[in-house]
Amino acid sequence: MPNKEKFYPESQFGGFSDIDGTIAFYFRVNALLKSSDTLLDVGCGRGEYQDDSVEVRSSLRIFNNKVDKVIGIDVDEAASKNPYINEFHLLGGDQSAWPLEDNSVDIIVCDWVLEHISDPPLFFKEVTRVLKSGGYFCARTTNRWHYFALAASLIPNRLHAKVVGYVQNSRNEEDVFPTVYKCNTKGTVEHYLSDQGFSHTVYTYEAEPDYLNFSRWSYFIGTLYQRFAPKFMKASLFIYAKR
Repeated sequence: MPNKEKFYPESQFGGFSDIDGTIAFYFRVNALLKSSDTLLDVGCGRGEYQDDSVEVRSSLRIFNNKVDKVIGIDVDEAASKNPYINEFHLLGGDQSAWPLEDNSVDIIVCDWVLEHISDPPLFFKEVTRVLKSGGYFCARTTNRWHYFALAASLIPNRLHAKVVGYVQNSRNEEDVFPTVYKCNTKGTVEHYLSDQGFSHTVYTYEAEPDYLNFSRWSYFIGTLYQRFAPKFMKASLFIYAKR
């Protein structure tokens, strides 16, 4: 990406900037893993990160060589083809209980999923039910107060795939799902976690504006926002919690 290399020149060495959000999020997740763990990947997807040209970033997202077992759950049956999970369960939607036993997993990873959850109380009850005492919940999601989420709220869900495909040309239309943003502010997430008895930290994060890479000027404006935006308006929420 020429824009990234211009505004974040360190990305010429390894392909990633020093504020890469995926690396920052997954590096901390990896620090929590134990070889004996059972890990649940909520919204596991098809494993598209295997095509990431940045090997170090891709390797951080692959868990089946680091823990005892990786379970994937997703509303999309295509996710059953994910090569990095050991067991897959298809969900009928976020209104139903997960097909997993109580206290059966050690760590839950939930990446870019909370923005699609229409029943947050049920979702967090399921997180609590399947997670062992002392287990971890790690999530990354869109911050409701970032301009990207505010703009998305004005666009009908039926058009999201086309718009996202334009601004993120590496994103396939089949990987774009309807958003509802019912659990996408720092305060809301903290409320649900506290209600379930978790100890937690929730904070905002702003990575480089790759979603604005379609234009040099838009990317430049995005870099200014990345550097100077107030915390409550940064792009992502990083969530780490312990049961």
